[in-house]
Amino acid sequence: MRSICVFNHKGGVGKTTTAVNLAAGLSRKDQHVLLVDLDPQGNVDTSLQLRSEYSLYDAALGKPIQHCIVNVATNFDILTSKENLVKMEQQLLKKEDSRLLLKKILSTIKNYDYMIIDCPPSLGILNQNALTLGKEVFVPVSTDYLGYDALLKIKGIVQEINKVYQHNIKITKIIPTLYDRRNKLCREILTQLQTEFPSLVSNPIRYNIKLKEAPKNGKSIFNYAKSSSGAEDYALLVDEILKMDKSKVSKDDEEDELMI
Repeated sequence: MRSICVFNHKGGVGKTTTAVNLAAGLSRKDQHVLLVDLDPQGNVDTSLQLRSEYSLYDAALGKPIQHCIVNVATNFDILTSKENLVKMEQQLLKKEDSRLLLKKILSTIKNYDYMIIDCPPSLGILNQNALTLGKEVFVPVSTDYLGYDALLKIKGIVQEINKVYQHNIKITKIIPTLYDRRNKLCREILTQLQTEFPSLVSNPIRYNIKLKEAPKNGKSIFNYAKSSSGAEDYALLVDEILKMDKSKVSKDDEEDELMI
């Protein structure tokens, strides 16, 4: 199972949009996917209008994990989060083994091809849990200067996580988002990303109003507007992910990989 953290400590970069549509797109390619929402804001739940009875917090309190997972479509399951996850974060700060809680909760989960973790836009203990559980990091990067600057900081964060926790998670995909080819700065940032990280940068996700409308209707972009540029771009991203050489993910010294 490929465990992927969709992570950026900067908000407003299309992180949840990417996590939801990547998971939905992979499930449409006959991949069995579990999407884990680690954000107390519960944006995954909101985006798909799930209103699930149990959440990750209930699993942390001992509720069987199978009772907390919601099936939303063929091959597509979700473990949601709600505001009460803040309580779990506060409790984690008091525990010595706080970074292992998520691993303990999810350790019994099997029979998935992908587990995608939608991380909150922060540097807190929840993200430390995610980054010490996952094997790969996908970084959505808005194609502006602040987005590029955030990416450089994330590289350092990942390196520090690996050093402190003796882990080996890597940034394996950089996803340019909110791309407008009419905008000179967007073009310049995309070119810079492609130049500095040629093997990591995906096709850009163009700015598309349909991507903003889809959550209001409780649907992925594929269900809401399958002919839109948003659906086209995320379909291309899904194809890229499926074509990735899985053995490459486990190597330590790929020339263009960012180590964390």
